[in-house]
Amino acid sequence: MKTTDSTPSDTVPQQAGGPVRKTDAAAKGAREKREGRVLNVFSHGMLILWAFMVVMPLLWAVMTSFKDDNAIFSSPWSLPDELHFDNWARAWTDANMSDYFLNTILVVAGSLIGTLVLGSMAAYVLARFEFPGNRFIYYLFIGGMSFPIMLALVPLFYVVNNMGLLNTLHGLILVYIAYSLPFTVFFLTSFFRTLPSSVAEAAFVDGASHSRTFFQIMLPMAKPGLISVGIFNFLGQWNQYMLPTVLNTDPDKRVLTQGLVQLAASQGYKGDWSGLFAGLVMAMLPVLAAYIIFQRQVVTGLTAGALK
Repeated sequence: MKTTDSTPSDTVPQQAGGPVRKTDAAAKGAREKREGRVLNVFSHGMLILWAFMVVMPLLWAVMTSFKDDNAIFSSPWSLPDELHFDNWARAWTDANMSDYFLNTILVVAGSLIGTLVLGSMAAYVLARFEFPGNRFIYYLFIGGMSFPIMLALVPLFYVVNNMGLLNTLHGLILVYIAYSLPFTVFFLTSFFRTLPSSVAEAAFVDGASHSRTFFQIMLPMAKPGLISVGIFNFLGQWNQYMLPTVLNTDPDKRVLTQGLVQLAASQGYKGDWSGLFAGLVMAMLPVLAAYIIFQRQVVTGLTAGALK
């Protein structure tokens, strides 16, 4: 009678080195699960700590903007006894924050539109068409990202001055566009390469021109990328301080960052710290609102290339 050897119930076959017991495999799985749980707790703890470090200063600034000067120094960490909205009124009117806001909105809106239009057109051509010098122009834009703006301030001042654009808002808009184009072209070139070429080819077959194909078909398809790079440019241009300080010395045409520095100097001597915090919160609110509104589009634009 034939007899067959059977593997014991508590072992599993292994290709080399003999059988491995199920108890050993279970212990290894439990150990890996425990290590993963520890790593998960550690990563979540670090994220909570980082969020606390970022959010707490913002909340403290908002809370302080509704206090009076005595409460700021006597109980800096306590909630305000009453909301002093007059702090915001003083910062808006007496400190000319309204004028700084208007100048900043005009400059940032004009430069953002110009950057997205010119950057998307250049990125589309570099991504979808092959021609002599394509790579050279692309790397020239990338090289502009690594060029320190500090080295260009002096020659930029003389160039803007010779063009008659010094102390003008439209001159500042042109400088902002030139400053933001390298990153915009770099970002959108990679994004346009992920878009399907069959849609553009079908448009050409139907008789659409290159400009119509770009503006009516490819540009709407690139909306997530445009929103993402637009948010990044908005943050950089809204918080820009070095360029307007050098190129915009007219007190009537100061932007928000210049106004905040002036407010800190003047209100510091006057002892109006509550008005200073109110002006600071005013400057932060548009940036926070823009990111909160478009945060999903930002994530979609950043991950679109990786998901293709």
